[in-house]
Amino acid sequence: MADLSSYLFSIGQRFHFPEVRIKVNISRYIYVLLIIGVSLHTPLNAADLLDVYREALEQDAQYAAARAAHRAAQEKLPQGRAGLLPTLTLSGVKQRQLINSSLGPEREINRAGLVIQATQPLFRMENFVAYEQSKIQVMQADSQFIIAAQDLILRVAQAYFDVLIAQFDVGVEEDQKEAIERQLKQAKGNFEAGTSTIVDTYEAQARFDLTVSRLIVAKNAFEVSKRKLQKITGRFPDNLARLYDSDPGLFALKYASQEDWLTVAEQNSLTIRVQQAVYEIAKKEVERAKAGHYPTLDLVALYSNQKGVGGSFTGQGIDLTSKEIGLQLNVPIFSGFSVQSRVREALANEERVFQDMNNTRRDTALQVSQEYLNATNGISLVKAQRQAVRSSQSQLESTKLGQEVGVRIEVDVLNAQGLYSIARRDLGLAYYNLFMSRLRLEAAAGELDEEDLRQINDELQL
Repeated sequence: MADLSSYLFSIGQRFHFPEVRIKVNISRYIYVLLIIGVSLHTPLNAADLLDVYREALEQDAQYAAARAAHRAAQEKLPQGRAGLLPTLTLSGVKQRQLINSSLGPEREINRAGLVIQATQPLFRMENFVAYEQSKIQVMQADSQFIIAAQDLILRVAQAYFDVLIAQFDVGVEEDQKEAIERQLKQAKGNFEAGTSTIVDTYEAQARFDLTVSRLIVAKNAFEVSKRKLQKITGRFPDNLARLYDSDPGLFALKYASQEDWLTVAEQNSLTIRVQQAVYEIAKKEVERAKAGHYPTLDLVALYSNQKGVGGSFTGQGIDLTSKEIGLQLNVPIFSGFSVQSRVREALANEERVFQDMNNTRRDTALQVSQEYLNATNGISLVKAQRQAVRSSQSQLESTKLGQEVGVRIEVDVLNAQGLYSIARRDLGLAYYNLFMSRLRLEAAAGELDEEDLRQINDELQL
C-alpha cells in the first residue's frame, strides 16, 4: 500500500541526517562524479537486516562464546581415542649413597637408572565406552552450535524489529502531539474570541500534556531498543531498513499443514537431537559403570638399565639391564560394592534423561504448534490491518469533507487522524509479529538459516 509505505518512510526520515547541498563551482568532471555519488549514496551507517546479522556474526559475545565452546568440545574425540592408544613413560634416577657400617670403612655408591615402559591396552571396556561417548559428545556439540547460530538469527531479528517498532511509536506520538497542539491553539483562540468555554481549553491542554508524556516514553523506549541492538552488533544502529507494506501472500509457509511441521520438527529439531545425544551418553554411562566388573588386558613392554643396584645391602652395587614384554591381566574381585552403586546411579540418570527427552519432544511440538498458529493467524491479521488502514483512511477523508461542509469540527478530524496513524502503526507491528513467528517456527523445526533471514530482508527498504 503506497500510503503506508510513504508514512513509514516519513517517520524514518526524522532519524536521517539532512542532505548537504554543495553550491561551489567545480569542474564538469568532478561535478558528474558527485552527482553519481549522491544518486548511489546511502546515509552513514545505513544497514539492512542482513548487514546487521553479518556484523553480529563477528561482534556478538554470546555467539563468540558458543563458537569457542564448540571448538573446545571437538577435543572430546581425541581425548576419548587416547584411551585406546599406547602410552609410553620414561623414568630415570641418579643417586649418591654413603654407606657406613661396622663391617668396614665408609663406602660411596653412585646409583643411576633408566626405565622405559610402553603399554598398549588390548581390552579395557571402560575405555571403549568412553571413546563411543566422545563421538556422541562431538555430535551433541555440533547441534548445540547450530542452535546458537539460529538463536543469533532470532536475537538479531528481535532486536532489529524492536528498534523499528519503537521508531514507529515515536512517529505516531509525534503526529498525535502535532495534531493536539493545533487543537489546543484553536481552543485557546476560541476561548479568547468568546466562542468556547475554558473547559474546552483545559481539556485540550490535558490531552496535549498526556501526549507529551507518551512521546517521552516512546523516545526512551526507542533509545533503549537501539542499545539492545548495539549489544549484539557492537555499534550504535542508525538508519535501519524499514518495514513497508507487502502482499501477505508472499509469506506463505514452507509446509502447508501443522502436521507437516510437526513431522519435520520430530526429524530435524536440533533441541531434540541434543537431548537424544544426552540420552545416548547416559546409556553409555551405564555400560561404563558395568565395565568395573570386567577384567583388563594390556600388552606391556619394559626396558630397564640400572647401575649400582643393591649397594645398600652388599656394600657394592651391581649393574643390571633387563628387557621385558608380556601381557598384564587384572581381574576385579571385590571393590566394596562401589561398582554396583555406580551402575544403579547410572541407570537412574538414564531414566531421568529419557523423561527429559520425552518432555523436550512435547515442548517442541507445543512450540511448533504455537508458532504455526501465530504465523497463519499473523497472515490473517496483516490482511485485517490492511483493511483497517483503508477504512481509517476513508474515515479521515470523509471527516475532512464533513468539516468543509460544516457537519464535523476540528476535533473530529484530529481524532480521525489519530486513528489513521495508529492503524498504520498496528499494520507495521502485525508485519513484525508475522516475521518473527515465521523465524521461530523455522527454528523450532530445525530449519532456520540465513536464507530465511534474506527472504524477510527483501521486504525491507532503506
